[in-house]
Amino acid sequence: MANIEIRSVENLAGTAVPYAYAVKAGPWLFLTGHEAFDFAAGPAPEVEGPAGFPSFGAPRLKREAEYILKRMRKTLAEFGSDFRHSVRVDQYYPVFEAVRAYQLARHGEFGDYIPPSTSVLMKRLFKANSHISMSMIAVVPGKDYEIGKLYPKEVPVPVGSFFVPAITCNDFVFVAGQMASDENALDPAVRLPKEVRNWGGPNAVRRQTEFIIKKRLEPALKAGDSSWQSILKAQIYVPTAADIPDALDVWHQHVGAHPCALTAVPTQGFGFVDGIVEINLLALRDGAKRRKEILKTDLPPMCSYGAVVRAGELVFPSGFMPVGFASPDPFDGLARASQVQALAVLGFADKVCRAAGTTLQNIVRAQWFMADATQFPGVELAWMGRQGKQPHPFVCVQVPAPLPAPGATLTADFWIYAP
Repeated sequence: MANIEIRSVENLAGTAVPYAYAVKAGPWLFLTGHEAFDFAAGPAPEVEGPAGFPSFGAPRLKREAEYILKRMRKTLAEFGSDFRHSVRVDQYYPVFEAVRAYQLARHGEFGDYIPPSTSVLMKRLFKANSHISMSMIAVVPGKDYEIGKLYPKEVPVPVGSFFVPAITCNDFVFVAGQMASDENALDPAVRLPKEVRNWGGPNAVRRQTEFIIKKRLEPALKAGDSSWQSILKAQIYVPTAADIPDALDVWHQHVGAHPCALTAVPTQGFGFVDGIVEINLLALRDGAKRRKEILKTDLPPMCSYGAVVRAGELVFPSGFMPVGFASPDPFDGLARASQVQALAVLGFADKVCRAAGTTLQNIVRAQWFMADATQFPGVELAWMGRQGKQPHPFVCVQVPAPLPAPGATLTADFWIYAP
């Protein structure tokens, strides 16, 4: 674990789970899966409110947002960084009302710079009554890691969000989650009158995916002196698993000549009425010192939708799906399905780490998209079975079932540090 520093609690919420709430890997800082509870003790009184009258005082959603942001600010400061040096934030919510409360608090904390952001609704979060889950990537301040803010005229920012649509940092371009929308509503180019069946035309997922690729992501890349050949990783959010093939078919028509890591998951809801696709993107700048490399790995067919990509010290696998678990397990009394499947995807990650010359200890960001969040204990059993007491830098959210792979309980998205 060379050049890695971890902030963790040994017993998450009083359990036997060791949790890494922040990881420093070289100049990169990963704060993953922050929800409004005390990592060691569990419920936080300042969030839960007074006993017998929990709604007394400030609104619950505001209390959650401020609690998360205050802790993140403190954690960044411990590493010598701050919100001005964040490069990406990801937010998940179970209800729309939480988005408004969080964005108001975020604007107050971040001021005039909010990094590229992805926000979508999920079925539920890790803690049953949480309303906000926030993850962040930041850098330690340094002359080679200044933030370059990009505001291409073709890439609008939703009203009230305030985030920068794309930034540059060192060799990288970070592009916020993009939808087929302008500042206020779904773009007219993808909107059809409700009376029109659109015989023979592309469905809404296909129309919106193509619009995002051509009208939002491509201009953002160009503004960052990048191009499709330099893309590293994309996350695609769609309403159901049944929509993923259409979104990926359009993606490959336009971008397929340039392999990248791809993760696609079903999503409960989006920020715009009738918006049903959101895509975020990470790329290298054209001519960067780091080189894009497609790693050759011995992975089973159909375990992911894309490639495994390396860019310098960072390795980006595609989202891993457990395959071959469609039939009921006659020995399901011996293990949770999520444990068996998490062991499988950690095995895939181990092959990636070996190909990159590192180990599973260098996973610095683990996103677990679960069909049932209450099955996460099986994931943790798998992690501890492979990693022992090494703290787990995870975020866990529940997506609309079913997941893409038949019988799957999870999709796993990893970032790996391999200096």
